[in-house]
Amino acid sequence: MPIRKLTMIATAAALTAASLAYAGSHLTQTQQRAVDARQSQMQLNGFNIGALGAMVQERIPYDAEAAAAAAANLAALASIDQTRYWVEGTDSSVEGTRAKPEIWADMAGFTAANAALAEATTDLAAVAGDGLDAMKAAFGPVGKACAVCHEVYRVPNN
Repeated sequence: MPIRKLTMIATAAALTAASLAYAGSHLTQTQQRAVDARQSQMQLNGFNIGALGAMVQERIPYDAEAAAAAAANLAALASIDQTRYWVEGTDSSVEGTRAKPEIWADMAGFTAANAALAEATTDLAAVAGDGLDAMKAAFGPVGKACAVCHEVYRVPNN
């Protein structure tokens, strides 16, 4: 076989392999939008829980109005239907996401974990403006609900 033909075949094979590798490691537009949406929601959760956590740990003064607003935000975020956030193929096997494949393998457990967070944040929102002690008591279950989901369904940050 002439060298030129072998070079063309080898080049075509290399390009095909590179294309498949690229496609396997990148998300479709629908998948990327789902990842972006869920990551945005997690950032908002972190923003609001950070303010409450700082008050609970007494690193900043308790502010009833700010606590009530942050807790209401958390409850509202937890009530959002996340069904479209968890598109197949958006787990930690692709760059840019820490979602474990266990989410899709145990969607019922994952949904139950989200329901527990929704309940805990609703309870927190009901008392966050009623004083630091009331907020501290209701904050613990929110932290536990977050931790369960992060431990089971999220790859740790290295």
